[in-house]
Amino acid sequence: MKHFSVDARAEFAKDYVFPAIKANALYEGKYPISTSLSRPLIVAKMVEIAEKEGATGFAHGCTGRGNDQVRFDVTVGALAPDLKIIAPVREWNMTRAEEIDYAKKNGIPITSAAKKYSIDQSIWGRSIECGSLEDASKEPPEDAFEWTVSPEKAPDKPEYVTITFEAGVPVALNGRKLDPLTLIEQLNKTAGKHGVGRIDHIEDRLVGLKSRENYECPAATVILEAHKDLEKMVLTRHEVLFKQQVDAQWTFMAYAGLWVDPLREDLEAFINKTQENVTGEVRIKLYKGGVQIVGRSSPMSLYDQNLVNYNIKTGFNQAYSKGFIELWGLQTRMYNILKRKAKKK
Repeated sequence: MKHFSVDARAEFAKDYVFPAIKANALYEGKYPISTSLSRPLIVAKMVEIAEKEGATGFAHGCTGRGNDQVRFDVTVGALAPDLKIIAPVREWNMTRAEEIDYAKKNGIPITSAAKKYSIDQSIWGRSIECGSLEDASKEPPEDAFEWTVSPEKAPDKPEYVTITFEAGVPVALNGRKLDPLTLIEQLNKTAGKHGVGRIDHIEDRLVGLKSRENYECPAATVILEAHKDLEKMVLTRHEVLFKQQVDAQWTFMAYAGLWVDPLREDLEAFINKTQENVTGEVRIKLYKGGVQIVGRSSPMSLYDQNLVNYNIKTGFNQAYSKGFIELWGLQTRMYNILKRKAKKK
């Protein structure tokens, strides 16, 4: 039997995480889809090996309750439809306790954390499920976390970091140019030590279940917040509002196992076009679990300090505001006039 270990972290950062940053990918406004993003890449690498080795099957350990079975099965079906998909845990209808017992009997080592929780991690985040976390009314215990300290134990002094973006993706940290993987890894450590990136929410799984999910996503939390802020500085209001809809659909496609669907690429074409001017720097304050944007600048900024300054004469003609307000509220005013007339009858 052969075993293959593939280090695809750099590829994952550049070809999967960076598109997610451009799309401000937060499923249901909370989850940076860290586990979701890794699945199509895992499948792609396994299919490559399967083809080289002449394999006829594709096995995975997903149960029948989670999202990953969808991501694996759909992607395998698209990339290698001739491969037979084998999912023993799902097919044998095993509980988690039965899985652990099976592993023990067959000499498969399990970490102490894995005995208590179901854990997945990539450079973009760490997900923790099961065990005591299934009681949605209880605060997660500290032993569930590895990448972040509790905010109470975080440094008493804030730390400032500056992220430089070029065409929508981060390229430098505190003025130092870094490759995608190194930048993410460094920011994971920096933000994690300040307790930044803990996520606890009720998530709607694709298979219909609601689940209590816990994540540690330090770098993702910081980068996405910074990226959204910079976008608001360089994109028009119309672009920002429409892009929110596109971003949400792109994120759902990635979350729902449809990475290989053409719509994801179609949406990405629009997203990439909007990112042409998303270049600049964002300064972030990290303190006791909090992320605060405290400064931003861009050569493509639509923010003009001279126009918004209340104390100097500017190119903005204040007299135009009266006419704008008259037209802006015209139909609202007409509706309410008619409403009052109707009440008097």
